[in-house]
Amino acid sequence: MIWFWLFTLATDLLIPLVMIGLGRMFLHRPPKTINSGFGYRTTMSMKNQDTWQFAHHYCGKLWFWFGMILLPLSVLPLLFVLGKEIGTIGRVGTVICFAQVVPMVGTIVPTELALKKTFDKNGKRRNT
Repeated sequence: MIWFWLFTLATDLLIPLVMIGLGRMFLHRPPKTINSGFGYRTTMSMKNQDTWQFAHHYCGKLWFWFGMILLPLSVLPLLFVLGKEIGTIGRVGTVICFAQVVPMVGTIVPTELALKKTFDKNGKRRNT
């Protein structure tokens, strides 16, 4: 059963580790050009190079810190089911995974709000 616990731990650490890695990358080395293949791609973020850079920096910071918070919070519940039956470990691991998706996807809302606060609908910076 320890093998299943280790497998569940590894899979539950994927989302926080990806958020930390991509968050750090978006902060320091975002995709240089606007593209439809990789990066923070929304209608507003792809208006121009300024909105593209802003969105990656903003989302990158959120992903990095949410990933850092999710990392230990993902391990703790699994420690309580160490040595338990496979079904229990699987249920706890699944709940953790679904809970991680909320902040990962949830960062879209504050990023889009920040874009709308900083830029007008055409992607031009507002004078503040």
